[in-house]
Amino acid sequence: MRSLVDVLSHYAAYHRDPRNIASHFVGIPLIVVAVAVLLGRPALTAGGLALTPALAVAVVAAAYYLKLDVVLGALMAILLLLAAILGEWAARLPTREWLLAGSSAFVAGWIIQFIGHAWEGRKPAFADDLIGLAIGPLFVLCELLFALGLRPELKRAVESRVGPARRGAARARA
Repeated sequence: MRSLVDVLSHYAAYHRDPRNIASHFVGIPLIVVAVAVLLGRPALTAGGLALTPALAVAVVAAAYYLKLDVVLGALMAILLLLAAILGEWAARLPTREWLLAGSSAFVAGWIIQFIGHAWEGRKPAFADDLIGLAIGPLFVLCELLFALGLRPELKRAVESRVGPARRGAARARA
């Protein structure tokens, strides 16, 4: 299994334009929530807990993130659990509203992602490595932590491989 720095560096190489990174702060959460909504059905109830495909995906993803990094994995597990809870709630809506909510968020999230990659001038990371679909949410969390001044050693390790995000990219291409 590749290390945290390996997977983040590979993903970050496709995301050096600040506008693209910003688009991911909106697009990826929309997609994650949309998937949780769409996978919120069917549900089996066990001990008052709704067991859904969304919860199963969240557990598998959280296990992967925990193997990469315990702290980041725990944060991702909390975020994925919140998405699964939201998905379970939305799945109780009438079918039309449930599908509209999930599919609209999914499409909107991908449109935002592709706009970001148009600015970047590079295809999405998952086009070359499907693990990019799993790394996207972790990348957004790490970028948030980096912006807050947290995990500077991880930021340095990633940037030593791919360089920092391009400053002034929005002005240079506008």
